Amino acid sequence: MRIVLSVLLAFVVSAAAGKVLIPVLRALKAGQSIKEIGPTWHQSKQGTPTMGGLMFILAIGVVLAAIGWTDMAAGNWGGLFTVLFALVFGVIGFLDDYMKVKKKENTGLTAGPKFLLQLAAAIVFTILLRNEGYLTPHLYIPFLNVTFELPWVVYMIFASFVMVGTVNAVNITDGIDGLSGSVTIPVALFFAVVAFLWGRQEIGIVAGGLAGGLAGYLIYNFYPAKVFMGDTGSLFMGGAVCGLAFALDIPLVLVLVGVIYIAETLSDIIQVTYFKATHGKRIFRMAPLHHHFEMGGWSEVKLVAVFTSVTVIGCLLAFLGVMDRYPM
Repeated sequence: MRIVLSVLLAFVVSAAAGKVLIPVLRALKAGQSIKEIGPTWHQSKQGTPTMGGLMFILAIGVVLAAIGWTDMAAGNWGGLFTVLFALVFGVIGFLDDYMKVKKKENTGLTAGPKFLLQLAAAIVFTILLRNEGYLTPHLYIPFLNVTFELPWVVYMIFASFVMVGTVNAVNITDGIDGLSGSVTIPVALFFAVVAFLWGRQEIGIVAGGLAGGLAGYLIYNFYPAKVFMGDTGSLFMGGAVCGLAFALDIPLVLVLVGVIYIAETLSDIIQVTYFKATHGKRIFRMAPLHHHFEMGGWSEVKLVAVFTSVTVIGCLLAFLGVMDRYPM
């Protein structure tokens, strides 16, 4: 029941926050700068308010304070750790967005400092989860229902790589109206259901808050978007997704629930690698993958519907893969 309440409360807070935040962002001229190398029709989005991710970040904070406080009072800190982990990435994204708005161009923090900050957050989060008993170095293999023990140092390296990679993959997916938020809602609901069935209410409340907060945000972000989440939102969202997976000790499930994130990232890597190797040839019309389909004539609405449907299938498969992890 509390998880359902977290979804509803987050939706209301996020939707209400949008009514206030969007006019403020417009007044501050916090508009998105659009890359010139992107689809030409995206230039019409120039100036759309960014940093709208603050809407669902606020919503999750309210949910944690209003519904999750009993868990924290009982010493169950997994939900708080997950939100704080995601918040670190949100702050990194906010600095990135601020620099973009200030310079009026689509470049923010340089790659080096951004990577080091993300890596530090991943290491600290992994240590906290282990110390609090949420995480073990026994890597669970979905479907096989077996675990593979890794040396703790090796697991730390694995976890840091997966966390930083996941966060940035989610960020890449945020490229058209409504896409990353729509794709992430079923992912959040998957974690909410699993947490509920496994008796991890403190994790489920955060997952439910993420789903509800994104639903409230999408009221303003569906095509045509009135606001973008910016790196503030996309990095926070990526942090929340991988944070939930590790807090439930099922990180490999990200391969299934994050199938779209992975496809988007791989398309970018393949395009750049092939372009350099062939001195100018391309595999995709444009990368990442959503732009390839856009250039092929798909509307943004169709893209969102198809990519979200693929994610739903991935989440259903993921559930089948982990349902025997713990007794339900």
